Amino acid sequence: MKKEAVLKGLFIAIEGGEGAGKTTQAQLLYHSLASRFPTILTREPGGTPLGERIRDLLLDPSLHPLNSRAEFFLFLAARAQHVEEVIKPALEKGIIVISDRFSLSSLAYQGFGRGLDISLLEMMDDFARQSLSPHLTLYIDIPPEEGRRRLSTLTPFEKESPEFHKRVREGYLKIASLYPDKVRVIDGRGSVEEVRERIEEVVEEFIRRWCDETSHNGCS
Repeated sequence: MKKEAVLKGLFIAIEGGEGAGKTTQAQLLYHSLASRFPTILTREPGGTPLGERIRDLLLDPSLHPLNSRAEFFLFLAARAQHVEEVIKPALEKGIIVISDRFSLSSLAYQGFGRGLDISLLEMMDDFARQSLSPHLTLYIDIPPEEGRRRLSTLTPFEKESPEFHKRVREGYLKIASLYPDKVRVIDGRGSVEEVRERIEEVVEEFIRRWCDETSHNGCS
């Protein structure tokens, strides 16, 4: 039997509804951590050649509306490849991985938003990601109407109804309430710098604990 490799790195996922600014914050966090630790920034769907092709399909307006199940399976295929090709190898090398979206997006969007069975989604998602979970998930929370005002162009997901985005937000907040140690809610209102400071405060506390537990080379 093949021995499981020890995951020495740190896995941080950044989540948020449309217009929450998660991509900007993921980039800022990456630059902050990369100055001290080996760090990579990746995204879902994407992160691999297969994932980027799937991303193009999911964002192609000519293919929408997609069947909810087909949509979920496309996300799972991208995630399975992402974990196998990018995330696990990096963690095994002691690298910090920052992912712009991960599994919580599927539960919030396809589960709460589309109304698919949550327990079934969790089971299939667990299989796709090989039971690998982020050590820390940051959910940037803003009211959906504020997020929409920030957007200049709209993807098929951003064009969904206000009721859909309300359900997605409620899903994120419900999941965060169930796992407060692993999912931290970040107030996404205010300037980019204000949100960045809120995120760094949470991450720095988490990094200190990680350093104490692992004695990583980048820890001082």
